Amino acid sequence: MQYHYITIEGNIGAGKTTLAHLLAKRLNARLILEEFADNPFLPKFYENPKQYAFPLELFFMAERFKQQKDMLHTTDLFHSITVSDYLFTKCLLFAKVNLPEEEFKLYQKLFDIMEQQLIFPDLLIYLHSPVSRLQANIKRRNRSYEQQIPDSYLLNIQETYMNYIRQCGIKTIFIDASNADFLSDETHLQAVLNVLHDGFAGDQFYLEFE
Repeated sequence: MQYHYITIEGNIGAGKTTLAHLLAKRLNARLILEEFADNPFLPKFYENPKQYAFPLELFFMAERFKQQKDMLHTTDLFHSITVSDYLFTKCLLFAKVNLPEEEFKLYQKLFDIMEQQLIFPDLLIYLHSPVSRLQANIKRRNRSYEQQIPDSYLLNIQETYMNYIRQCGIKTIFIDASNADFLSDETHLQAVLNVLHDGFAGDQFYLEFE
């Protein structure tokens, strides 16, 4: 397979981690998962976004940078493929939504310094789901601090991702996950694996399920 570093992205509740686990298992790949639960500012942010947005985003960026630099710069003799459930650029996308202009400018300067030291993925898999399904997934996984996320916030995040994908320059499989069920329907997972193994012409490939 031509891809050695695959990143899965999408909105909150899109199913990134589930697909990352499944692909890593089928591809015998090293798995990098975001350690969001360690961020002490996350519950506080949902209660008071204006006060806690900047420390929240700084903590996430520092943790993601350390994790990716440690793991991606370490040779793994047993795995030729790495699958991650987040893209480092996610830091900048969420910061753009959450931070006021002056704080975002400072944040972007720090981001630019860190990004230069990391490896870009060969392939981005983006999971796109309607907000109603995102909310259902969020409710199902039952993290207390996520239960009051407004639709407007998810729509803002979604629009920011879409703008990024249009100009990012990374080969992308864009999956309409409205009806996707990678856990229970083997044909859905196999469809993704087929695209990974066969490759595709151009910069983007669109995949949807009945």
